[in-house]
Amino acid sequence: MKKMKSLKDTLPMLNGREIPCVGFGTYLMPDGKTAVEAVTEALKAGYRHIDTASYYKNEHSIGNAVRESGVGRKELFVTSKLWNSDQGYDTTLRAFDRSLSALGFEYLDLYLIHWPIARGHQNDWQRMVAETWRAMERLYADGVVKAIGVSNFKPHHLDVLLDSARELPAVNQIELFPGVTQRETVDYCRARGIVVEAWSPFGRGKVFQVPELQNLAASYGKTVSQIVLRWHLQSGHVPLPKSATASRIVENAELFDFELSPADMSQLNHLRIPGVEAADSDRIAY
Repeated sequence: MKKMKSLKDTLPMLNGREIPCVGFGTYLMPDGKTAVEAVTEALKAGYRHIDTASYYKNEHSIGNAVRESGVGRKELFVTSKLWNSDQGYDTTLRAFDRSLSALGFEYLDLYLIHWPIARGHQNDWQRMVAETWRAMERLYADGVVKAIGVSNFKPHHLDVLLDSARELPAVNQIELFPGVTQRETVDYCRARGIVVEAWSPFGRGKVFQVPELQNLAASYGKTVSQIVLRWHLQSGHVPLPKSATASRIVENAELFDFELSPADMSQLNHLRIPGVEAADSDRIAY
């Protein structure tokens, strides 16, 4: 595995393009001043990978922050996601146009299906995913998206998609952190060359209360967030840390001056956090 030395280092995707090894998440970041300032600080700190979604309702601010930053668009990797109520062929194409317009960009680097099963389509989600993916493939063929992928897909969701797909998904973005490793899905993706991204890389804040992680942080002279993000990097995941606080944005970028030992990696791989589970995308239909 390639050793990452900075936020600008990348992992290869199936289509030959590269994805920066750490992204900046923007979920629950309010549109307007908060989102603009947070993304601006992230770009100043060296992030070159920004993750948003139509559901986050902050795409306009993400685009403004990018334009005001002075960082060239070609230097950045920007992701957005298709919300479930927009699944389907024609509705996917229209939703993409809305996202691109809100961002004010000419193209997206990555576009994802946000969840596999849309509300009201629990019984025909397979058909909906196939139609949606066909639209995603058209966007990719047209060049307005440089890579396409999915989010919250388990292996059996991916099996359905791959039955009719011409293009493999480049990325699967899933909930992932020490204590919730989703090993079956990660192994499935890794065997097929699909990059795994980690949303909520801190377990929605739960990791900060875990004694084992606090002890590791103390032993390395690092913070819990840095230990967790370093685990993601060494595991080959692309984590998407989020913060609106400038000092934490910088802290979450300071990951490249230390390395977790094999024994400590093994400890985190087998960590258990009682009562904590990943969101179940078979049961959740938005």
